[in-house]
Amino acid sequence: MSDHQKGFVSDGFEVPRVLVGAGFRLEPLGPRHNERDLAAWSGSIEHVRATPGFVGRAWPPPEGMSAEENLADLVRHAEDFAARRGFAYSVLDGDDVIGCLYVCQGKDAPERVNVSSWVRADRAALDAVLYAAVTRWLAEAWPFEGERIDYAAR
Repeated sequence: MSDHQKGFVSDGFEVPRVLVGAGFRLEPLGPRHNERDLAAWSGSIEHVRATPGFVGRAWPPPEGMSAEENLADLVRHAEDFAARRGFAYSVLDGDDVIGCLYVCQGKDAPERVNVSSWVRADRAALDAVLYAAVTRWLAEAWPFEGERIDYAAR
């Protein structure tokens, strides 16, 4: 493990696996979500790229990705979750993937916690609800001081 990744969460911290909110449920993102995840973001590329935290970033790629490329990303996210390097969650409504949440250590500032989330364009009204619920969850269930968390306001 690199110095960048040490100390993100302590070994004794039990990482939350679920959050249930108004109109959504979070669960760890993984390969089982591939088809539904790919459909969710690829059908909302412009919306995701305009979402706070994603503006000016390379993801999602405007040209999309193949199912195999998306699967490789989901495998990486699941491996990061298992290794406690970063925590990606599917935002679900029933079994329908409607977005994602990422809780990661800052790359340029490892003492920071970078949080970003997106929802599909057809669920845009849920964005503020998700942001508020995740902000509370981070304060109540995670070991991060609020001033360390960078989560672009909605």
